[in-house]
Amino acid sequence: MRLHRNLVFASIDTLHLIFNENKYADKELAKTLKRDKRWGSRDRGFIAETVYDIVRWKRLYAKIADVKSPFSREDLFRIFAVWATLRGIQLPDWKQLEGTPTRRIKGRFDELSKIRVYRESIPDWLDELGIKELSEKTWEKEIAALNQTAQVILRVNTLKTNVKDLRTALLHEDIVTQPHKNYPDALILEERTNVFSTKAFKDGMFEVQDASSQLVAPFLQVEPGMKVVDTCAGAGGKSLHIAALMKNKGQVISLDIYENKLKELKRRAKRAGAHNIETRFIENNKVIKKLYGKADRVLIDAPCSGLGVLSRNPDAKWKLQPEFIEEIKQTQLDILQNYSKIVKSTGKMVYATCSILPSENQKQVQTFLNSPEGKEFTLEEEKIILSHKSGFDGFYMARLSKK
Repeated sequence: MRLHRNLVFASIDTLHLIFNENKYADKELAKTLKRDKRWGSRDRGFIAETVYDIVRWKRLYAKIADVKSPFSREDLFRIFAVWATLRGIQLPDWKQLEGTPTRRIKGRFDELSKIRVYRESIPDWLDELGIKELSEKTWEKEIAALNQTAQVILRVNTLKTNVKDLRTALLHEDIVTQPHKNYPDALILEERTNVFSTKAFKDGMFEVQDASSQLVAPFLQVEPGMKVVDTCAGAGGKSLHIAALMKNKGQVISLDIYENKLKELKRRAKRAGAHNIETRFIENNKVIKKLYGKADRVLIDAPCSGLGVLSRNPDAKWKLQPEFIEEIKQTQLDILQNYSKIVKSTGKMVYATCSILPSENQKQVQTFLNSPEGKEFTLEEEKIILSHKSGFDGFYMARLSKK
């Protein structure tokens, strides 16, 4: 592979923003990829892959390069040289890459790969937490799986098409996908590509949604004609899936504390042909109280650490702090106790997170069930999805029924 100066420099600029200015990788990368209209898909693919790889393995590469945060531009080029050397890419004769100790890099990699915090490139506190919550044996497998690059998974919008017809439509646009027997509405891309520019996407035939996330809406056991409340809807991936399962019959009320996310949900719902979704901005607790005892089904896709989705959000490893996890656990419990009141008698509720930590999942559900608000509920079923077993995101979901 021949390295191109403008692509490498664009990658370095993006890494500076992510590492030194605490910007989000996906947002900064999106801006970078629009920088030069002359870049083709291969050029943009190089930048995206380089940036995400270096973000994912930051601790390991920085240790090999013998540099510490905050990283100077020279430091970032040293880290880039480590990335390129370990990938067998010949370094060009640029002054920024002069004197790269290729043999020493490979030796240091072999040496550091024997130590998990470097091999898996994670903070010490996260390694200790993973062992404490999951056991060392399970954590070892799980963090290795979460360091793999996530596959691109589509969810077929059954309001407009089916798996067979969508595969055919995408094939006409030179995109090859494969179905999965355990995920009836999923199609897996064989090669990464920009699916958002396809006619099929613009026509609302699919959404991008990980396979584990696609299990949540069916787990809620919705039926056409029901009143369903998605309490932490965000931009609405699960609301859209619920609407499709309900065949546009009944009502889906999508709530969130972020109004801009609900505006995005409205746009997505229009494209998807999901006409039974109503968005409501939670500007105060009155919005919730008006729904008490009204819903057949309630989904609480709770805010969480996001540790189950590190494969697609590798920068979360460096942004996440142990204090945040303690704070979010209290938020989760508050949400459970308050939003559970929306469920009507004999109705059901699903509590879900994209975390792999029992303290955010099973233990939260048990704490809720032992609380005054939880006395009316019983646990019907729970799913614990670990990435090293499923091959997809780590996830948790529990379905509770109201007596």
